[in-house]
Order: sequence, then structure tokens, then C-alpha cells
Amino acid sequence: MVSINEIIKREVNPFDRINLKPGDFWEEQQDSTQMVESIHKQVITEIEEYLDLVAKDNRSRSLLLLGDSGSGKSYLLGRVKRTLNPKAFFAYIGPWADSDYIWRHILRSTVDSLLRIPEGQQESQLILWLKNLSAFTKDKSKDKIWQLLRSDRRKFIKHLKSSYKQAGLYNSDIFFGVLHDLTNPELYDLACEWLRGDDLSEESMQALKVKSCIDSEDTAKNILANFGRISTETQPIVLCFDNLDNIPRLPDGSGDFQPLFNVNTTIHNKSLKNFLIIISIVTNTWRHSWYRVQRADKARVDKAIQLKTITLKQAEGLWSYRLRPLHQAANDGNYSEIFPLNRKLLEENYPGGKTQPRDCLILGRKEYQKYKLSLLEDKIPEPSTVPPPATSVADIPSPKPNIDIKDKIQAEFKLIWQEELKKTQGKISKISFLAAPDLIRMLQQALEALQIKSVKPKLISGKYASYSLSYQHPKKGEKIGIVWTEDANMVSFYNIMNASQKVIQKQACQKLYLIRISGVGNSRLKGNQIYQQIFKGSQKQNIHLKPDLSSVHELATYYSLVNSAHAQELVVAGKAIHPKELQSLIRESKILEQCTLLQGLGIVAILKRIDSEPIKKDLRSVKEFLLNVVKTQGYMGFHTLIQYAIDKYSYANENDIQGLVKVLRDEKKVKIINPKEKLKDQLICLVI
Repeated sequence: MVSINEIIKREVNPFDRINLKPGDFWEEQQDSTQMVESIHKQVITEIEEYLDLVAKDNRSRSLLLLGDSGSGKSYLLGRVKRTLNPKAFFAYIGPWADSDYIWRHILRSTVDSLLRIPEGQQESQLILWLKNLSAFTKDKSKDKIWQLLRSDRRKFIKHLKSSYKQAGLYNSDIFFGVLHDLTNPELYDLACEWLRGDDLSEESMQALKVKSCIDSEDTAKNILANFGRISTETQPIVLCFDNLDNIPRLPDGSGDFQPLFNVNTTIHNKSLKNFLIIISIVTNTWRHSWYRVQRADKARVDKAIQLKTITLKQAEGLWSYRLRPLHQAANDGNYSEIFPLNRKLLEENYPGGKTQPRDCLILGRKEYQKYKLSLLEDKIPEPSTVPPPATSVADIPSPKPNIDIKDKIQAEFKLIWQEELKKTQGKISKISFLAAPDLIRMLQQALEALQIKSVKPKLISGKYASYSLSYQHPKKGEKIGIVWTEDANMVSFYNIMNASQKVIQKQACQKLYLIRISGVGNSRLKGNQIYQQIFKGSQKQNIHLKPDLSSVHELATYYSLVNSAHAQELVVAGKAIHPKELQSLIRESKILEQCTLLQGLGIVAILKRIDSEPIKKDLRSVKEFLLNVVKTQGYMGFHTLIQYAIDKYSYANENDIQGLVKVLRDEKKVKIINPKEKLKDQLICLVI
């Protein structure tokens, strides 16, 4: 017989497995079996009704989704996507780095989302959208027509132009030509890059038979409009704007939402068809910002939907789903489905009978952990129905699993960082995946977290101003300039180098860094010639740094956490972390000191790791993970820890994990409480 208490002692706190920092719904995998259907059910019904209206008359509509911090807005968007994806294409759009690039940001985010494969499908949303255009589905032998047209580019373009001659498309020959290239495996990646607005090289544009890229707001708007106008007989496209608290700010420090509502009005007024726009904003943020948005633009929002708090019964449902796996593994009797928690805890903490989903989960985590620690101390509290312990713990030496609160917060933060970094690594496969304004914004926020003074964007002027920033050197006090561009087009590179040269001539900075891993062209090109003058000539103080992908992953991970902190969605140790607190955590953890790009800029010192024992580089993060898990859990099953680590790091096997735990034991950081027991019954805890 296995008792529920023995399982609780061994297993990870089930509330720790919940991602309290939801983000891009294409990255978050929701488990439909862990969901309380009644929560926000009416909201999903309302959104579906508006989606059906768009599908019926192709007129774009927009909804404002309001909710307090922790009310589940981001989770709800993910649930809407999972529920309604069979009848619409979904795009997730996070905060933009520069309002001058907002249309290009929306287009890039939309195409990135269209490249995702929906649940139950074999092909991306983009290919499904293309195959289901009315030009290919009107005829009964649609598969035959599709195969015939994809084999002949000229016929493909001619057929689509004939089918959509009344749609008023922008640059239809070029647009349809790039759509055809999506059907060619050799050109597919280039076609996607063009559609998302990458500044391609001359050779790549020749391969796509285009003369220019999407390099302006107007062009980005028109390409986005093309997607809607030719899909009126298929499915709508849902644009979901979320985590918007970290957008560019007005002089008074508030978020500048006007550019977004300008976009929304343009979608309505310029007849960009077949879009449903959902704008998710924290209620308090909207209260402080709504009067700054022009009245005419607010009028273009079809409806504002306010998320309500949940009932205690729904809160019990959330607890029940988290605890169910533990109950299913136990066979020692009947007890409440929310044991070791109980209804009284909810009633005492929420006397009004209502709460937010996140608050209820945080309470569950706290009370579960309290009960778990009481088992080790053999001081079991008295909830509603408590099964007796299967075995006595009297013979077990009593460890002290309660570590310093700051140490515990750091441990949990590092676990969150590792989880977020893993998502970032899966999403960003090359540096050029990110637009230059986003790269600069990420770098800017990292510098601010490290307390670098006078960080200011837009050092260079003109079209590419958002590719640059400046700051004051932390030791020498001199003004440092940075230009970051990965644009492959050499005309763009020339313009950026020309703008950089003007900065140097004006002595607007004492040293200029070019961050670029892409090539700089050959010596015949003017851009290369200016590059040589700036970075290879007599002005040796100017430096060209080639970033590595891991540095970009680290900057992007921090940027994602900053976005969540601004939206009050980043929870560490049961507390919503504000941006200033996040900056303190990142400095105390020294995580960004591992970023080789920041080391190259002289922002952080180059670390020299001295290990007391030889550990392969890719296992160091596993070792840190093991220690941080034990810190956050207090104690747990040794075998559970092994399996938990293997689930997180597929390249590590059981022998690797046991070896790393042995190192931690030798370092007197962890110990086995009951080493004479079998492995499956052993408990591991922190050494204080």
C-alpha cells in the first residue's frame, strides 16, 4: 500500500509545475485535462460569436480584453486559440520595440505565427491558409488544380490574379509570386523571410524574383491587408495582442497605446478584411491610459470584455486538477479530492467568496508546501480528512529544509530563467530571426538592469535610428555608441554605415561598436569601404563585435521576463515581481555576466570558471538545476529528482544525474536523509 503522505514527501509540489508566467500561446502547451471549463466560459463564447460574424461578412472587428493581474488573460488567449483554431488562423503579437515599426512588427509576428503547426495538423497555418484559398477550392478537383499550378509559377500567378482581380491587392504579381515560392522547398525559407519583412540580400531577392523587400510601414500594412483580402472565403485571422505593458512610453512614463489604436482604426477604415483583433490589457493599465487614446479610435473597438473573478468552487476545481495525479498514485483510503488542502483555507483567505486564478494557485502552493514540511517534522496539521502516515519518521534525522528566503527566491528565479531560456532556444534558431529594433531594445533593457548610466536609443539618425543606442561607460565615463544590424541587403548596410560615419564626424560618441555576425560585403561596395574606414582604419577605438547565438538567447530571455514583470505576470516565490525587483534579481544572480556579448562590450567581466571537479559544460546547468530544485522543494524523493531532471534535460541520463548529485553531496550542499532505504524510498534535502 502506498500512502498519499509518502507520495507527497517524494514528489515535486504539483503547483510548481504550473507556469504562472504565461506568454506566447504557440510556446505554451496547455493541457485540456487540467482545465476548469466553467472559468471564463462566457468570454470564450462571446469571442467565438464575434469570430463567426467576421467569418460571415468578412468585416474586421476588434475586442478589448480587460482583466486584473493574475486573472488569466494570457491563459485565456491560449485557450481561445486551442478551442477555435479549427475555424481561424491565430497570431500572437507581443510588445513592439519602436512605434515607428509597429506595422512591420505586426506583420513579422503574424507570419511567425502562421508558420506554426496547429494541433492535429501536419502543415503550418500558412500552408493551410494557402491551400484553402478559394482560387484552389472552388473546383471539385482542387487537389489536381493545386498540384498543376504549384508546378508552373507563371500559371499560378495568373490564376490567382484572375481569381482576385476585384480584391484591390497590393503588388499582386510580386505577392502571388512569393506565395508560389512557398510551394518550392528550395525557396520556402526565403519566401517566409520576405513575407515577415527581412531585408534580404540582392542574391536572395533575385531568387525570389523581387526587386525590393518590405522596408516601410506602408508596405507592411499593405502586405498584411493582402492576407486578409484574399482569404475572405476561407477562415479569419485572429490577431492577439498581449503583454503590452512594456511598449514604448510617453514622457510621463505611461505606455503609449495610441499607435496600436491607430492600427486598429486603420484596419477598420481601410477595409483590411477578415481580421479579428483581440487587445489584452491589464485593467489598471487601461484605466491610466484610456484617456490618452483619441476618442475616435476608442470608438473603433467593438466591445470591451472584462474578466471576472472565479468562485471558490472553481478554485477548488483548479486545486483538484493539480492534485489528481498524486491521488491516482495513492491507494490508502478515501479522502477529499483536494487533500492535503481543504475548502476552509479558501473561505478564510477569500471571505468574499471570489478570487483570481493565480492567487488561488499561489495559496495552494504555499499550503501544500507547509503540509509537506510538517510530514518530515512529524507535526501533521489537521485538515478535513487526514490519512495516517504509512511509516514513522521518528528514526529519520531531522534536516532543516527551510532555507534563507533570499536564497530560495534566487533558486526559484534561476529555475524560471532556465525554463524560459529553453523556450527561447527553441524559438530563435538564428540571430536574424529578430528585427534590429528588437535586438537593440533587448540590449537596452539588459544594460539598464546592470545599472549602466545614460542608456539612450537612436544614436544615429534617419531611417535606421532604431538600430542604435548609446550609453556611458561604467568605468571610463566616456560615451559609447552601438549599432546592431543583421540586414543582409548591402544597400541597407551602406546607409547604416553612412549614418554611423556622420555620428563619428560629429563626435557624438567616443567609441562606436558595430554588432553584426552577417557579412560586410566585398571591397568594391561603398558600405564596405566606409566600414573599413570606421573599424579597420586609423580609428582603432571603434570595434566590430560578432555576437553568438547564445548571447542573443540570453538577452531575449531577459526581455521576455521584463515583459512579464511589466504586466505583473512574473511570479517568484509566490509574489508578483515588478521590473525593479527583476533587475535586482538579475544582478544578484549574475546570470547576464555569462553573456559573451556583454563581456565583449566590457559591461561585465569575462568569467574564469574554476571547478573543483571536472564537469562537462552541458551538465553544469543540470547540476545547478538539481540544487535549485532541492532548495525550492525543501526535500523530495531522490528518484523523483532524477526523473524530473531527465525530463528537463533529455541529453542527461540517470548515471549523469547520480554523478552530479554525488558531487553536490561531496560539496556538502545536499544529503540523503535515509540512505539505508532503497533508491525509490530515499529522500534528499538541502544541507544548511
